[in-house]
Amino acid sequence: MSLLTSLIRASTQFQQALEKRPAPDQSGKDAAAKAERAQPQPAGNPGDDRFTPSGETVADQALQKSRKLSMAEYKQTVGQDLAFVRETLRHKLAEYNLQPATGLSVSRNESGTVQVAGQIREQTRAAIETDLNVNRNFKDALGRLSINEPTLGFMDNALKLNQAYGVNNPLLDTLVSENQQFNGLQDLVHRYDSLRRSANAEQLETAGPARGYAFNLNARA
Repeated sequence: MSLLTSLIRASTQFQQALEKRPAPDQSGKDAAAKAERAQPQPAGNPGDDRFTPSGETVADQALQKSRKLSMAEYKQTVGQDLAFVRETLRHKLAEYNLQPATGLSVSRNESGTVQVAGQIREQTRAAIETDLNVNRNFKDALGRLSINEPTLGFMDNALKLNQAYGVNNPLLDTLVSENQQFNGLQDLVHRYDSLRRSANAEQLETAGPARGYAFNLNARA
């Protein structure tokens, strides 16, 4: 059983346990006895198996962790690479006298070579591809985007669902560390990639974007 499957199953079992808890009996001495047993015990007492002394639920703790993520800072970091890649491609369109609205798609293969696709002449496409492959700054920026943007997209979507519908994503909970010093973008990217590698292809469909990445300029819907 993969780690991702275990996380999802644990989250589901916890939610079902909460829903199946019987309502307290409010009649006579039984109600009084149950009310007394329900009083919070001092932390460390025998039988105290709560996650926190405050009685917060797992979902509450996960939400507090995720709210501390520096999403604005992450987006700014990724945005710098996005802007650089976008402007480089626009300059290439102008350099080869192509229409500014021409659609281009750039990606990297396993060896790191930049590949270009688009509705343009093959000779022009090959020339642009060659230019981009000798542009070290462009290759580095595209390489960072290929691993940073999918992770950021997953976290952003998971947080929006959490805030809008109260839906807790166990994968996001696993990515986020209790220690904020270990919640840098590269820390999160590394954990996300490790978890994806531990899951099979079917499970990845619900975990976030596929590993393959391409940047599309002037893409048509």
